[in-house]
Amino acid sequence: MAEAAARALDTIDVTPFTAADAAVYEARFAGVPTQDMLAELLGGELKGRIAAVSSFGAESAVLLHMIARVDRDVPVIFTNTQKMFGETLEYRDALSEQLGLTDLRVYRPDPRILAAKDANGLRWSYDPDGCCEIRKVEPLRRALLPFDAWISGRKGFQSKTRIGIPRFEIDEGRLKLNPLADWDKARLDAYFEMHELPRHPLEADGYPSIGCKPCTSKVLPGEDPRAGRWRGWDKVECGIHLPTRPGEEPVF
Repeated sequence: MAEAAARALDTIDVTPFTAADAAVYEARFAGVPTQDMLAELLGGELKGRIAAVSSFGAESAVLLHMIARVDRDVPVIFTNTQKMFGETLEYRDALSEQLGLTDLRVYRPDPRILAAKDANGLRWSYDPDGCCEIRKVEPLRRALLPFDAWISGRKGFQSKTRIGIPRFEIDEGRLKLNPLADWDKARLDAYFEMHELPRHPLEADGYPSIGCKPCTSKVLPGEDPRAGRWRGWDKVECGIHLPTRPGEEPVF
């Protein structure tokens, strides 16, 4: 079966990727440890074609550490919405330095778009979807233009809309990898401890999921880990991650 999957990969176009391509990768790496999967892909057919996208949030250090163990030169994209916690920016810089990341790319909102659609900086308070679109989604689209594939840090346990996400999927013609899709909190915590990775400073203060400062609140015991994101709004994603299952609506 592995040989058949490998032969099928030979027929995959460089770009754009298709759902069939994602299925081939999913079959090829079924049961393969995460670190081994990343080593094969980042050092193989996706080398030079892929970037990692990181929020430098509460759990980001695990995936970034795994990527750095393979290739510290893999581009890491961070979208600075200009609404971030100061602690996140400090953590980003410290963690990048510790891991030896050589290609951190910071993208910001287009100032012309901000002037036209969020001149007073308060769009988050009445239209969080629109705010995410101009401050996060649009900058990321620009950042990903040179790449055929990208790496996401999503995990299935984080929210109801992420349960059962695959390791490989398609996003706007690009192959998107979710290497930690099946990792749970205990496994992440064990990895932090084993490799002595620094924690995001806000995690200990009750922020298991950290986004922009105006739209992130503390999470109470027993709540969904992402319950503090856009609290009070019918919104669970920023719009970067499109729905993969029937019944889930895009959040743009």
